[in-house]
Parts: sequence; C-alpha cells; structure tokens
Amino acid sequence: MEIVLLEDIKALGKKGQLVKVNDGYARNYILPKNLGVEATAKNLNDLKLKKANEEKVAAEQLAAAKELAKQIGTKSVTVSIRAGEGGKTFGSVSSKEIAKAVQDQLGLDIDRKKMVLTDPIKSVGDFEVPVKLHKDVAATLRVRVVGA
Repeated sequence: MEIVLLEDIKALGKKGQLVKVNDGYARNYILPKNLGVEATAKNLNDLKLKKANEEKVAAEQLAAAKELAKQIGTKSVTVSIRAGEGGKTFGSVSSKEIAKAVQDQLGLDIDRKKMVLTDPIKSVGDFEVPVKLHKDVAATLRVRVVGA
C-alpha cells in the first residue's frame, strides 16, 4: 500500500514523502495514529498544492528577512547604561534591552532570541551585534552603549 506521510517517521521517511508499506503496517499503525494517509489521487493532489503553498510562503519570508536585513544594516541604536568614572559600568546590556531600543528608536520589531549575543555587553562603546533573521539571512546591528 502506498502512503503519503503527514509526519516524519524515523525508519520510514519524511513528512510529505510517498512511501510503500505493508498493508497491515498501514492499517494498524500509520492510519490510526494519523501519521499518514492513503495515496489516492485526491491526497496526492492535496499534497502537491500544500507543497506549492509552503514554497510560496517560504519565499515570502526569505524576501521579508532580506528587506529587514537591509534596514538593519544601515542604522544604529543607542543604549544608555549607568556608568561610573573611567567607563566602568554597573550591570550590563542584554539582548532584551537592545531589542527594546530597536523597537523604540527604529520602529522595527526584532525578536531578542534572534540576536546572537555571546556575552552581555559590560562596557561603554560601539559594538556590532549579529542578528539571525532567517536560516539564510543574517544582519549586523550597530549598537552604541553610552554612560548615563
């Protein structure tokens, strides 16, 4: 029996793949657990339409990420932190504060989890923070930390 997989099955295949399995395996395991559907003409057509729609959405997301990367690359953000004499800071600047500054100053909504900040910023100065917007798109955000 041919089955179109609705989810990944470790020993069998990936989601959306057409696989040939024994009738008993399909009737007793795959179909009751909604891991796949029988490969009829209607189901194959639905699969084809779903794949085309997913590709279109993925292309739109990639284009949006590239546009956002252009906007981020040309601008910078200023974050203030309490500092003592000699530029010694009290505390640090985290990705959460940088994301809030980007929202306030630039009007762009960037998730703080997408900022690749290995360590919090603990000094005054200019820094470049990499932002991973998409699996294929990364941008660099310039952050200026000033003492308050």
